[in-house]
Formats: sequence, C-alpha cells, structure tokens
Amino acid sequence: MHLTIPSDQPLWCDGLHEEPLRVSVVQTGSFAGPLGSMIGQQPFRAGLQVQEEQPTFWGYTPHCGQVEVRMKARVTPRSMFAFYMSGIEDRPERSGETCVVEVFGETILDGSSEVGIGVKRLGDPALSQEFSARRIDIDVSEFHTYGVEWRRRHLDFTIDGEVVRRVLQSPDYPMQLMLGVFDFPTKAGATVDETAIPELVIAHVRGTRPPLNAVDRKVRRAVRPPGGIR
Repeated sequence: MHLTIPSDQPLWCDGLHEEPLRVSVVQTGSFAGPLGSMIGQQPFRAGLQVQEEQPTFWGYTPHCGQVEVRMKARVTPRSMFAFYMSGIEDRPERSGETCVVEVFGETILDGSSEVGIGVKRLGDPALSQEFSARRIDIDVSEFHTYGVEWRRRHLDFTIDGEVVRRVLQSPDYPMQLMLGVFDFPTKAGATVDETAIPELVIAHVRGTRPPLNAVDRKVRRAVRPPGGIR
C-alpha cells in the first residue's frame, strides 16, 4: 500500500480543523451516529456534527494479541507519519489510543528520529496518559517493522522485533488500526521543497491472537460487537 499527499490535495475538514491539515490515512473500523448527531470518533473540537451518515464498520478490530506493520516513510519538516490503534467509540469511554509509532519529519536527523510511543488516555477514564517520544537510531526512510504485543495488563512495543518500551496498562476493548501520513502546510518555521510529496509505503500488516484462558474468553464475549470481532 502506498499513501501519498500530492501538492494539490485539498485540506482535511477545511474550516473546521483549526490548524490547516492534509491527510492520507487508512483505518480498519468506523463508527458514527445518525446524520446531524454529535456521536462519532475522535472529535477534535466541541460541537462537531455528523455530516455524512455511514454504516458501522468492524473491519479489523483486534482485542489483545500481537499487531505489526512493516513500512517506510518519507516526510518533510512539516509532515509526519503514524501507526496507532484507537477505540472505535461505540461507547464514549472506549476511546483510548495505543500509539505504536509517531514520527515528525522535523525530528529526523542522519540515521535517527524521535519516535513517539505509548498510550494516550483521550476519553477513557480507565487509562492514564503515558506517551512520549525519544530519539532512536533508525532511518525511517528504510523498511522497519513496528509492532505491539498487547496483553490485558501491559503493552510491549517493538521495532524490528526488539522491545523498545513496556507500558503497564492497556485498553480493554476492540481497537481499529490507523495508518497514515499527515501534512501541516502552515507549520511555523518549516522550510519545505513544495515538490516533495510526503509518503508512506506499507509492506504488510500482520495480527495474531494470544491463547485465551477462561477469563479472557469471558471478557471478549462481553465486548463483542454485533457480527463479532474479525
């Protein structure tokens, strides 16, 4: 899969999103309320309404297990790429985020980048904010495998199979995957070749479930959406 943001691509949510933003993102689930309602995923400001009614989509929404993405990115000082997992928000509290990798182009130096990893609380009262970026010797323009081993009480984040961070908490509901590249055209101080196109190339996405004990089976049945988890 090859995601790009060409120079003539229009802004995302123009007039609503305060900072001008262009995106190319794939997500593996979707949920929103009826037309005109304020029920929906990841609201970025108060008062947002559903502009186009869509059916609920439980595409790939794992609950625990191992998930990895092998990809490479080319970003400018005003763009970024990310792979994260977020609650589908069929209930408002199921809105936490597991960020497997988030890299802003302005942090990339020769052979290293600041890589954001961790848990974002957002609207989930059961989670604590535990997200930070640290410099890692990695060339993100080359293929690397970014993954997370997701257990009920902890998350192990990996790059190329090596654990780079452990977080002693985890969301306890199905989550969708979000893979994308983002561009901020008016980012302050960013001098960019306007012909440079931010891009994300994804070689594979792979997920496996862990063996289930009796407690895990009970929990999974309790959160199973209509039609089951695929």
